[in-house]
Amino acid sequence: MSEKWQALRDHATSVARRPIVSLFEAPGRAQAFSVDAGAARLDYSKTNIDEQTKAMLLTLAEVSGVAEKRAAMFGGEKINDTEGRAVLHTALRAGIEAKVFTDGVDVMPEIRKTKARMAIFTREVRTGKFVGQGGKITDVVNIGIGGSDLGPAMVTLALAPFHDGPRVHYVSNVDGAHISDVLKGLNPETTLVIVASKTFTTIETMTNAETARAWMAKKVTTPAKQFAAVSTAADKTAAFGIDSTRVFGFEDWVGGRYSVWGPIGLAVMLAIGPEAFEDFLAGGRAMDDHFLTEPFAQNMPVLLALVGIWHNQVCGHASRAVLPYDQRLSRLPAYLQQLEMESNGKSVAMDGSDLPTHSGPVVWGEPGTNGQHAFYQLIHQGTRVVPCEFMVAKQGHEPDLAHQHLLLVSNCLAQSEALMRGRSLNEARAIMQKKGAVGDELERQARHRVFPGNRPSTTLVYPKLTPFVLGQIIALYEHRVFVEGVILGLNSFDQWGVELGKELALALQPILEGGDVSGKDGSTQALVEYLRV
Repeated sequence: MSEKWQALRDHATSVARRPIVSLFEAPGRAQAFSVDAGAARLDYSKTNIDEQTKAMLLTLAEVSGVAEKRAAMFGGEKINDTEGRAVLHTALRAGIEAKVFTDGVDVMPEIRKTKARMAIFTREVRTGKFVGQGGKITDVVNIGIGGSDLGPAMVTLALAPFHDGPRVHYVSNVDGAHISDVLKGLNPETTLVIVASKTFTTIETMTNAETARAWMAKKVTTPAKQFAAVSTAADKTAAFGIDSTRVFGFEDWVGGRYSVWGPIGLAVMLAIGPEAFEDFLAGGRAMDDHFLTEPFAQNMPVLLALVGIWHNQVCGHASRAVLPYDQRLSRLPAYLQQLEMESNGKSVAMDGSDLPTHSGPVVWGEPGTNGQHAFYQLIHQGTRVVPCEFMVAKQGHEPDLAHQHLLLVSNCLAQSEALMRGRSLNEARAIMQKKGAVGDELERQARHRVFPGNRPSTTLVYPKLTPFVLGQIIALYEHRVFVEGVILGLNSFDQWGVELGKELALALQPILEGGDVSGKDGSTQALVEYLRV
């Protein structure tokens, strides 16, 4: 394997100075370096990947065992071997006839049963059969953190045109400002609170849940009647007072950051309805089918993963920017930060040895065109290359504002072209000469207007941001992370890196309240002393 990595790096060095734009001298470049999945298209032609590079990357995927590990994941094998768990979030969106086994048990009957219960409860809330003390539920507050918040919050915002249920709000941060700001202005008597915590012990979530219950108790006689839970801890939800009919669980083979397809998506279902939620699942399922059946050379998740491997592990670009030219996808970069960085932000291989290469990149981004007026300066003229991943819809949801969507799409395409083409010093000189600059001042001003160019990007184009299309996009990135993890030889489905900070926080809370600080380092001691009230 190390030979293949070295061959890729040697090849990258040999083409590093080659202008990407020169690759378009060959006919059909854009078609050869694009891939379709349904009506969505991924264009990766504005990268320095040529046919030789693509062949080398495809071979890397093959010898890394991507196909075998893919079959193992969909087959219910315990590929999360540090925790001894299967990885079956894909089962949450499987078809009505599907059978998915792990430990010899078909998990689909229980999934369908839970989904049916969710649909019944959702319809009762949306129609007014389930009411609060003050009548029909007008607002839903989802309390969770990490995967219990980022996924459903992102999806709810993305599918705003399809909202026809109660207003949905999200609370995640243990900072009291978050829940205070969300609850302000809501009517406790017509509010439903969902507490999303698999164990019902997550300290941030349960702290916020207690705050919400105290808020509701000021006006509602029995607050627990207006609470629901997404949890497997039936004893703890019962102790909280939540009736079992409003508790929806999911198994340990669904990781938090992959869980929006099931009960964690309850708040989404309340906002858009069971039918639209089913369309969302169908989009994810369509990408699953594509991922399972298409050869690697025409497989969108595989190719997106290989582009990422090329840019990060081979070329050494440490970050990637996700740039949706779609305002309703404004939370997608944050969602992908968890999906990618919690999954592949590792330094240890599956066998416990040190990784021989860097793991996942730093993922960041903002929607266009906002980002153009914030950080694009660095992307275009900074000293570090940041591979960019643009997204844009052919059509928006506001037909009366079609001229604005045209402007949006124009900006998206212009940015990827500018990153690739750049502007030479001679071109900059010509611009400044027209403005009347001469001599040394001409040269100085021209240099400030040079764009290095040759900066890679991909563009994902989709017809319109619908539940189905959003399902496709999320599943695309899930499988991309999986493929990258397999190639890197790490476990994408555990997250031990989040544990140490939690443990230390639990120990520090009583210290901040006046406990003995002597066991801490000098910096922590000084900060504790300063922060003590």
